[in-house]
Amino acid sequence: MGDGRGLGVVWPMPDEDQEPEQDQGQDQEQDQEQQETMGEADRRRRRAQFLRELNEAKALRERVQPRRARAARMRQQMRMRTFRW
Repeated sequence: MGDGRGLGVVWPMPDEDQEPEQDQGQDQEQDQEQQETMGEADRRRRRAQFLRELNEAKALRERVQPRRARAARMRQQMRMRTFRW
C-alpha cells in the first residue's frame, strides 16, 4: 500500500451527457457573441425607429409652421455656404 501507485482509489467515470470543460467554454463564448450580435441588432432596430420618428416629426413641424421652417432652412443654407473647410 505504501508504494504510491494509488491502488484502491476509484476514479469517477465521466458522464456521457456532460460536455468536457473545453467545449463548455467554447459554447459560453458563442453564446456571449450571439448575445452581443443580438444586442447590436436590437440597437440598430431602435436607432432606425428613432430616426424614422425624428424625420416624421420634422415633416410635421414643417407642415404646421411653414414660415418658421422655411426661415430655419434658409439659415441652415446660409451656414453651409459660409462654412469653410
